[in-house]
Amino acid sequence: MSGDGPRIALSLIGIGTGNPDHLTRAGEAAMRDADLILLPAKRAETVELLDLRRALCGSVATGARIVAFDLPERGRDGPYLAAVDDWHDAIAAAWARAIAEHLPDGGRLALLVWGDPSLYDSSLRIAARLTAGAMRMTVRVVPGITALQALTAAHAIPLNTLGAPVLVTTGRRLIADGWPAGVDTVAVMLDAGAAFRTVDPAGVRIWWGAYLGMAQEALAAGPLASLRDTIPSLRAELRARHGWIMDSYLLRRGTAD
Repeated sequence: MSGDGPRIALSLIGIGTGNPDHLTRAGEAAMRDADLILLPAKRAETVELLDLRRALCGSVATGARIVAFDLPERGRDGPYLAAVDDWHDAIAAAWARAIAEHLPDGGRLALLVWGDPSLYDSSLRIAARLTAGAMRMTVRVVPGITALQALTAAHAIPLNTLGAPVLVTTGRRLIADGWPAGVDTVAVMLDAGAAFRTVDPAGVRIWWGAYLGMAQEALAAGPLASLRDTIPSLRAELRARHGWIMDSYLLRRGTAD
């Protein structure tokens, strides 16, 4: 923490995957304690996500100021990691502008994070950009239900097999690297390209879910060989219907077809 400006106490609150019941009591307390809650506004077709956050705030954080801010979009040109790094810089700058405008004298700030801030979310990395700069900020994480927890609960399956490891990766890495060595269970997030179609389906089973915990939840499970073409079609249909989609899946090999 550095700088001479007002002090900001930031709470990053995991809110689960869209179901208000996923919010923990600690999350509710942190929201009620906030002076300001910032809500990211993305593309027009994702307004439902903003509305869900607003509804959650309306039912819990009755005393906090609720402010939406425009979330920058990631550039699609150039190397992926460099584009993400630039994107995080832009988001940190958007946070700083919103804080300067709406919390100029310091105070308690909250941001609501889908799932949990520790798993494939960059809120902590973005906050680190501010704490490393001129802003006097402390950061607290309030854990939430992750997409993987919601996925395994929806399918009523354990995440791991007995005494065995699980690797969590992305669709991009699954395509680039293939099935990771030394594991029979692979959890995949951030996959817009149906990376599971690059996997040899023999003896592999898939458990897939979208909009987990929400009213429009969609699930599919079975041998990868029979679902490798069905799930991409279903995913495209759901995305067209709702304007957005959040999904994840678990692959496990060594299972009977």
